[in-house]
Amino acid sequence: MKRKRNLLYIGNKLAAKGSTLSTIESLSRKLQEEGFTVTSASAVVNKPLRMIHMLYSVWKYRKWADLVLIDTYSTLNFQYAVWVATVCRWFTIAYIPILHGGNLPTRLQKSKKQSRKLFGNATTNVAPSHYLLAAFKEEGYSNLTHIPNTIQIEKYPFSLREHPKPKLLWVRSFAELYNPMLALRVLEHLIKDGYTEAELCMIGPDKDGSMAQCKAYAIQKNLPVTFTGGLVKEEWLQQSKGYDIFINTTHVDNTPVSVIEAMALGLPVISTNVGGIPYLLTQNDTGILVPPNSIENFVAAIKQILQNPDKTTAMTIKARNSVEKFDWKEVKKHWISTLQK
Repeated sequence: MKRKRNLLYIGNKLAAKGSTLSTIESLSRKLQEEGFTVTSASAVVNKPLRMIHMLYSVWKYRKWADLVLIDTYSTLNFQYAVWVATVCRWFTIAYIPILHGGNLPTRLQKSKKQSRKLFGNATTNVAPSHYLLAAFKEEGYSNLTHIPNTIQIEKYPFSLREHPKPKLLWVRSFAELYNPMLALRVLEHLIKDGYTEAELCMIGPDKDGSMAQCKAYAIQKNLPVTFTGGLVKEEWLQQSKGYDIFINTTHVDNTPVSVIEAMALGLPVISTNVGGIPYLLTQNDTGILVPPNSIENFVAAIKQILQNPDKTTAMTIKARNSVEKFDWKEVKKHWISTLQK
């Protein structure tokens, strides 16, 4: 039997510090359960010190690691990936970027030289969405592997909302990129349109001060909004039972696990039609897609769900069936094959 390899996984391990559980934390655990030996970095909060710790970890484990996995995003964290990959090349360590940033196609355009070095010299680049796969192919990259984001489907009990109410659920980090304020304005307009029983629950940690702005707006407008802060998975899954419609308001996106989870739970999903979302949701079949930053279209979609319960039921059943392919029992086969090459 082929020896399972030693993996050094570089990314932001900040869930214990109040951030959303990231791929490095969930995937590391799953790979260890499959027999890989995994060391990861970094949990340092300070960004410059985190970068130093990541680079130090590559140096420290340069003779031990068979392969380095690098969580790769499109904004500031892109530079983490660039420098980690550079150090990997210095020590001739094979590395695999795992592509997360929904805005990475723009980064490929803005930082062509850095992108070519980072992605072009990788063993492969793991794209969790067909959206990023297509974008990288268009830029001429061929060292690509599609491995979707994953959930353990048995942990997501499916529940039909046969008589949905305007009880809205939003799950994401509070950051301008994800446009949380739009959720509040949608709720405000829904109430103005006569749905006085409408309410909103927003689950997620603050990332850039957006939560304070949202709380201030909710108080100013006297909106029925629950802010839970960041919750562990089991807590937010329990919280979701009290809500009937999932809204995803983001400006930029890839293939968010939160949307996959909502589909698995039986929540009808309304999302902005950006990035990888249209590769995940089929319009009026497994979800409803609306233009970004459009209050009117979100409100119309919510009314569509409320006024057509039979169609909503059919849509959520199809959505659940469509996310069965994201179960870890299937996805792990792709990871094992990729990491053992």
